Amino acid sequence: MSYESVEDLAAALRRAAEAHGRHEERTGQEDPDWPDWYALYMVRERAGQELPG
Repeated sequence: MSYESVEDLAAALRRAAEAHGRHEERTGQEDPDWPDWYALYMVRERAGQELPG
């Protein structure tokens, strides 16, 4: 699973950041394991799987 370009990867990171912001709002706390959450989101998004909440 790879990204086609720097722009493609940057866009995926931005989508993950937005979704993670909503995740932190729902939980009401900062997530110290955000890199793991981003990675899970990006892998699932790329594979067309259900995204983490």
